[in-house]
Amino acid sequence: MSNPGDQDATPIEPGPGLLAQLADHLAEGCKPRAQWRIGTEHEKFGFRTGDLTPPPYAPDGIEALLEAFAADRSLPWEPIADNGHLIGLKGLEAHEGASISLEPAGQFELSGAPLASLHQTAAEMHGHFEELHRAVDRSGTRLGFAPLGFHPTASRAQMPWMPKTRYAIMRRYMAEVGSLGLDMMQRTCTVQVNLDYGSEADMRRKLQVALALQPVATALFANSPFREGVPSGFMSTRAHIWTDTDNARSGMPAPFFKPGFGFERFVDWVLDVPMYFVSRDGALRDVAGASFRGWLAGREPRLAGVAPTLGDFDDHLTTVFTDVRLKRFLEMRGSDAGSPAMMLAQSALWVGLLYDDAALAAAHALVRRHDWTDYVSLRALVPREGLSARWGRGTVRDLAGEMVAIAADGLRARNLSGGGASGADEGRFLEPLRAIVAGAPNQAEHWLARYHGAWNGDASRIFAEARI
Repeated sequence: MSNPGDQDATPIEPGPGLLAQLADHLAEGCKPRAQWRIGTEHEKFGFRTGDLTPPPYAPDGIEALLEAFAADRSLPWEPIADNGHLIGLKGLEAHEGASISLEPAGQFELSGAPLASLHQTAAEMHGHFEELHRAVDRSGTRLGFAPLGFHPTASRAQMPWMPKTRYAIMRRYMAEVGSLGLDMMQRTCTVQVNLDYGSEADMRRKLQVALALQPVATALFANSPFREGVPSGFMSTRAHIWTDTDNARSGMPAPFFKPGFGFERFVDWVLDVPMYFVSRDGALRDVAGASFRGWLAGREPRLAGVAPTLGDFDDHLTTVFTDVRLKRFLEMRGSDAGSPAMMLAQSALWVGLLYDDAALAAAHALVRRHDWTDYVSLRALVPREGLSARWGRGTVRDLAGEMVAIAADGLRARNLSGGGASGADEGRFLEPLRAIVAGAPNQAEHWLARYHGAWNGDASRIFAEARI
């Protein structure tokens, strides 16, 4: 959501032009190809290195770590507070466009800056890990971090809560709209890539291709086979959690696949997604379940006398949890957090598929072999079955192989060298995926083999091996 002071205060004008105003607001995200960028967001679980338990906000926990970042004058981070609590950091100077934020149970997230190449994304990611290690040392917290899709050992009751007003609102409301929403908030981590579009037509094609193929990404990047210390029965427990979190704002909505889908049709859909909050005077007002459409029409009593703004609409968009989220860019949201190599591979996969015209056309042709409802059905299968789920005459691993091949062509066409002696292009970041589609285990399969083998049934050993 908007940081304090950043919210767009432009009024939303009532009347017949309302949908067009909001659609035009989204269309301002259209950019010429030369300005297309890559933004990678990745989360990881903190753990105390002594007993592997989740760290609290305070004492000797997440707050101290954020304070260590803010106190390091060599790092250009500006503190973000919520009711007097340090809950994030805004990047300045060399980190302009990036931010550090907390998920509900203290999952530590870097929202990367918009960057021109995957080589820059890799440098940013590794630089963040180095800064994180230095901040841990300065804070004296003795914390480690592991990027995994679902917490492998802790129960929900053992997970802390961060002092963010937004999360207090969601915590109350989640219990009313799904059985697994609190697990989503406290026990999941994801990695997502944010990409640009050039026009409404370009947005539509990219969104429909990416949304249809998110279940394949879920299977490729599955990295959460444990729950409370034992195998959960799922390759991606995180993806299973999303099947009953809050389906009014999640999943693969049917309108997104309609031929005439565009900004205005999206606005018409999103106005009926129930609200969470409204930000006014530096504080959040709990209006969970309210209707944004009703507010615009003056029919929402909890918001009587409060005039809606474009900033309110932008904040509302952050409460949409579809597998691909449309804002003034597109967010790919279907993958578990994973190893640094796999998180970079996730960004590489979508950049390769969506940022080259020939690759996007090939990906679109691939998707159109099946009706969109087949991909919705696949979304329900892959959390448990992963790459072994049936697809056509083969499996999802076969479909993933076609995706990776198209992405490799797309990255080759971008022809962006990382410099250095090798001069390798961005395609090198697909190497982990090439191995998986050729038959190597994905991350979940690897961890299950370790659990049944060298770990002798002790899932807690994943922290040492997954630690960044």
